[in-house]
Amino acid sequence: MMKRFFLLALMLLMALPVMAQTELPLTGPLLAINTVEQDAIVLYDMANDSYRELRFGNRDHHVWDFSPDGCRVLFTLADGTDLATLYSAKLDGSDQQAMVTYNDAPAGEWGVWEPDWSPTGQIAFTMIRFDGGERTTHIAWVPAEGGIPEFFSVTGSEYTPIWSPNGDWLVYVSYSERVAGANVFATAVPTSEPAPGQEPTPPTMLTEADLWVVSADGETKYALTTFPTGSVSMPRWSPDGELVGFIFSPSGNNDTVWMIANQANSIPTQLSFQWHLALDLTWLPDSTAMIGALRDFKGITPNLLWQVPLVGSADDVATQYLQDLSLSHADYPRFSPDGRYLVTRSAYELLLVDLQTRQVTRLNERTLGNTPAVWSPTAFAGESACD
Repeated sequence: MMKRFFLLALMLLMALPVMAQTELPLTGPLLAINTVEQDAIVLYDMANDSYRELRFGNRDHHVWDFSPDGCRVLFTLADGTDLATLYSAKLDGSDQQAMVTYNDAPAGEWGVWEPDWSPTGQIAFTMIRFDGGERTTHIAWVPAEGGIPEFFSVTGSEYTPIWSPNGDWLVYVSYSERVAGANVFATAVPTSEPAPGQEPTPPTMLTEADLWVVSADGETKYALTTFPTGSVSMPRWSPDGELVGFIFSPSGNNDTVWMIANQANSIPTQLSFQWHLALDLTWLPDSTAMIGALRDFKGITPNLLWQVPLVGSADDVATQYLQDLSLSHADYPRFSPDGRYLVTRSAYELLLVDLQTRQVTRLNERTLGNTPAVWSPTAFAGESACD
C-alpha cells in the first residue's frame, strides 16, 4: 500500500510544471505576477519555460506594468497598510528608481496606486494624499524617467486611470455626491420644509461614479458617461481604441455590461440587462466582443468567462468562452499582445492557454493568488536588446 501511495504521489508531482530559476537573459514573451505572499515579483519567460524572482526588501510587492520597450517593470512597495511608493527597475532587479518625487507632504501622507505606463512614455496613476486627515485621490502623471507629478483631475475622488492603446487618451473613474432620492434608483427629490421650530434634516448623500476622458496633453477633457444615478467601474479600451467597455451598477453588486464610443456626448450602449456580479472585463484582441468574468450570469452561479457580443442582449446571446477547457471560477483574463495566448485565474491557479492549440499550462505554484498577470509589450525584443 505504501509503495502504491508513493508511486501515485510521484506521478502527481511529475504532472506539475517545473520551472527553473534562470539568470540567463530573458527572451519573452514575459508574464509578471506577484507571489502569493507579495514578497517578490515573478517574471515568467515563455520562451524557455523558466522564471526569475525579483525581491526589493521586506515590503509588499505589487507589479503593475512594463515600460513600452519591456525592459523595465513598474511596481509599488508598501509596509503593511501604509501608502505605497512607485518604483521601476530593470528585469534583473537592478537600477531600482523611485518614480515620484513629492515635497508638498511628508513621507507617509501620500502614496501611489494603480499606475499605467503609456506606450508614449507617460506614467499615469492614482495619487493618494492625506491633508488634515482628509483623504483625496487625484489622477496624476510623471514622465518615463519619473519626477514631480502633474495632475489631470481636480475633484479629489478619482481612480483607475487607463491609457488608450495609442497613448493619446486616458480614461478614469470620477466620483461625485448627489442627494439621495426616494429610492436608490430615483433622482433627488426636493427636501421638505421642516415644521416650525424644528431643525432641517440633513439630506442623505450618495457617492456615485462616471467615466471621464482626458487627452495626454491635458488640453481636452470631458465626461464620457453622465448617468443620473448609479456608478460605473472597470473602464476597458477596445484594442482599436475606438470604444470603452465598462460596468454600470444601478446599486451595489448589481452589475451590467456596457460600451461607449470615445467621443464627447456619445450615447452608451447596454449589452446585458439582468443583474449579475462582474469580477473583471477585457476585450477580444480583434475588438469584436468583450470577455467578462461574470458570476450569477445566465442562471449559472460560479464565475465563468463569457463572450459578450457588441449587438443584442448578452442575456440571450452571450456564450461561455473556452467552454471546452472547463475554466472554473475564472477571473482576470488577459490576452497576449499578439492575441495568441490567454492567461487567466482559475480557482486561484494561473493558467496559460494557447488559443491555437488549446493547450493549457499550469504555471508555478508561486503564482497562486488573486491578482492579474501583466504581459510584456509587443516591442519587447528580449533582455539582451535592453540597454
